Amino acid sequence: MDFETIALPAVILVSLTSLILLVNLDWRFTILALGFQYAGVFVLVGLDWTTEMAASKLVAGWMAGAVLGMAMVSVPRSEADDIASISGWPDSPRFPTGRLFRLFAAVLVILTVLSLAPTVQRAITEFELVQVWGAMILIGMGLLQLGFTANPFRTIVGLLTLLAGFEILYAAVERSVLVAGLLAAINLGLALIGSYLVIAPNMEDVE
Repeated sequence: MDFETIALPAVILVSLTSLILLVNLDWRFTILALGFQYAGVFVLVGLDWTTEMAASKLVAGWMAGAVLGMAMVSVPRSEADDIASISGWPDSPRFPTGRLFRLFAAVLVILTVLSLAPTVQRAITEFELVQVWGAMILIGMGLLQLGFTANPFRTIVGLLTLLAGFEILYAAVERSVLVAGLLAAINLGLALIGSYLVIAPNMEDVE
């Protein structure tokens, strides 16, 4: 597969999906956006890894999303909406100021990445410029998510986004099958931890 021809669309895809993950309120769209985000990561990782190794990243990401989705389905609908809220508390139906602030912060992250990426690419020549763009955007968006929320679901989504950005850069310097498997296991481990934290309060109520 020729990943170079679709690398720039992949950067645009991960940028849009990470923005949706940051400001979206509905957990269903969050899981869907996470799946598309891993499709973009698959392309950017595939610039250095073989298609089979890059596919392991895609499959692990989709499995992580499925695990989180099943956890959210298992809790009552009203509680699921509260769990998935971007601030840890239910939001009003209107476009809240908090979401507008997150959108503004995301734009600042993207502009910062666009200005710093060429310098990073010149300093570390193993990286393609599109990889630096995609990775730094995901890392920045992941850090924003971690800083803006306290609930388990959003925290795990932020960690998965942050880890995806790191993996894009790491793929350029490490092409080991063992490392690819380890990173996939970490993604699944984070999803399992997140699903437990989502379900645990309801398990206590049942007991």
